[in-house]
Amino acid sequence: MEKGKESITDMTCGNPLKLIVAFAIPMLIGTLFQQFYSMVDTVMVGKYLGVNSLAAVGSTGAIFFMVNGFVIGNTAGFAIPVAQKFGAKDYKEMRKFTMNAMYMGIFFSIVLTAVVCLLTKAILVVTNTPAQIMDEAYIYIVIIFAGIPVMYLYNLTASIIRALGDSKTPLYFLIVAALLNIVLDIVSIKIMGLGVAGPAYATVISQLVSGILCVIYMVKKFHILKLEPGEGAISIKHIKVVLSMGIPMGLQYSITAIGSVILQTAVNGLGAVTVAAVTAGSKISSFCVAVTDALGMTMATYSGQNVGAGKLDRVKEGVRVATIIGIIYSVIVFILMIFIGGELPKLFIDVSNSDVIKRARIFLLWNSGFYFALIFVNVWRNSIQGMGFPMFAILSGVCEMFARGIVGFIGVPLLGYVAACAASPLAWIVADMFLIPGFMYCIRRLERVFADREPKEGFQYE
Repeated sequence: MEKGKESITDMTCGNPLKLIVAFAIPMLIGTLFQQFYSMVDTVMVGKYLGVNSLAAVGSTGAIFFMVNGFVIGNTAGFAIPVAQKFGAKDYKEMRKFTMNAMYMGIFFSIVLTAVVCLLTKAILVVTNTPAQIMDEAYIYIVIIFAGIPVMYLYNLTASIIRALGDSKTPLYFLIVAALLNIVLDIVSIKIMGLGVAGPAYATVISQLVSGILCVIYMVKKFHILKLEPGEGAISIKHIKVVLSMGIPMGLQYSITAIGSVILQTAVNGLGAVTVAAVTAGSKISSFCVAVTDALGMTMATYSGQNVGAGKLDRVKEGVRVATIIGIIYSVIVFILMIFIGGELPKLFIDVSNSDVIKRARIFLLWNSGFYFALIFVNVWRNSIQGMGFPMFAILSGVCEMFARGIVGFIGVPLLGYVAACAASPLAWIVADMFLIPGFMYCIRRLERVFADREPKEGFQYE
């Protein structure tokens, strides 16, 4: 094996189950670390700054998801042509796509930072953020948004590394970031007394460190990315393909988040106690769904490489395997939540706040009971994206947006907190009704495309 390619994994051959599990485990651990240091932020705020500060941080969750989701989807989309060209063994084109993805990442990070920071206060007002937590909510989220270029730095470099089949290296750097984030949380809150600004600074600084480490690693270790003359030039042709993948996938996350913003607005109107309960429940739920996230991200790379190689049977088998793994996991989590769902919120909330804890438990039971539906959303949608059909991602996001929006506008005013708990399960089911037939359509379409070509040609951009 050529030097510099030791960590690169070709997922177009070998046992799909072994490949998916081997790739997903580092992704899972990385996702858990991300959720862990995000959870530490919440624990520190809830325990040392109080319920109002916890509610302030939690009230920004939906708009953070909207922006961060766009960044994650955008950068993941930028890396899809890289994965497909790697699978096709067309390394010259792969390097061109890599460089033009970098250029677009820089452009989007600058524009998005300027727009979002200018609109932050207005968004908080529109989302009905309670007056008593408005100032802290603004301080926390505007610092996070000022770090959007850092989000792009880490997510894009990590996505490219994963596109080449290396899911371990981003994990190592996430571990470093997680440990650094925890230390900075403690220092900023307990020693420096920065309040909610402390965890925000900690998050930005930690992600900056992990992003820089990814860049250094790519330059030093991935010889396959070493540019030859002319490969680093800006190419309109390659930029069009990169944008055709990245923009729809970014919008899919953001459109999905619009429904969450509508729902968050309705939840904010129910008061600080309810906001705190949803915040605690959401943090625990995010930790629990790390497996579904890891499987989804794995399938984006797996499907991208195999479509690039023209191996659709491997795509279908991989989706089947990942779905079975996810469903088994979802059943286990729901059973656990029945027994310990009332204990986990105590990590964030003082035991004296019994009403908050009770509401958080209800939230967890509703969500965990429908994780099986979330499995299809993550595995099948990411597979569709990896196959090169990003518009389906937008349409599935629209399905989720409408479901959460209807609950926010109608369900919460009529049914209160229970409707808020049922919002995500409903959104997942509605998205599944679109994604499952959508996946079948994409497979049939690619089968027709490949029937007219030699298998070795794989997937080609027109």
